Amino acid sequence: MNVKNYFSIDAIQDMVWIALFSALIIVGSYIAIPLPFTPVPIVLQNFFVLLAALVLGTRRSLMAVGLFLLLGVIGFPVFSGGRGGIAHLAGPTGGYLIGYLLAALLCSLCVAAHRHNGKLLLRQILGVTVGTAVIYACGVPWLKQVTGLSWSGALAAGLIPFIIGDLLKAIVAVAVAQGIRSRAIGRRLFFTPRHPSQQAPAHKRST
Repeated sequence: MNVKNYFSIDAIQDMVWIALFSALIIVGSYIAIPLPFTPVPIVLQNFFVLLAALVLGTRRSLMAVGLFLLLGVIGFPVFSGGRGGIAHLAGPTGGYLIGYLLAALLCSLCVAAHRHNGKLLLRQILGVTVGTAVIYACGVPWLKQVTGLSWSGALAAGLIPFIIGDLLKAIVAVAVAQGIRSRAIGRRLFFTPRHPSQQAPAHKRST
């Protein structure tokens, strides 16, 4: 296989995984449970954002989340409740949506840091913790600003009811990521292939 074909296949695989996880985030938008006391619904979006960060790494997870947000901004019904458009991004839940992008960035960076030193599970736990905190850090102040709630009201509407559920989502995301990594397909996702020139000659590779 020549270098051109190698990189073409690699790029196609990346696009497939980016599109897949973007689609999963969209599916998570439709799995929504509205709550009567808050404009913030229970969704699975953040679960798939964290899973993308754990599995795809920084560049690909950012592209997956970015694609999801772009589709929503230009009007596709990919946000919670089947809504779309820039107006929804400016609404009460817009801060959480923007937080998804930062969560993907920081979570994936936590996982990638000192990757050769082992302790992947601890780095994944740190990643989902930081990612979830960032989503709240973006979402709650935005919710307060848009709705005019007090800080206690914003916390009661945008954080406290979701802590237990988001903790469970984070735990499941880590467990799923560990399961993917244990399979052959996970090696392609977690570890970027080396440049062909860095590959060992076929007759020198271990079998």
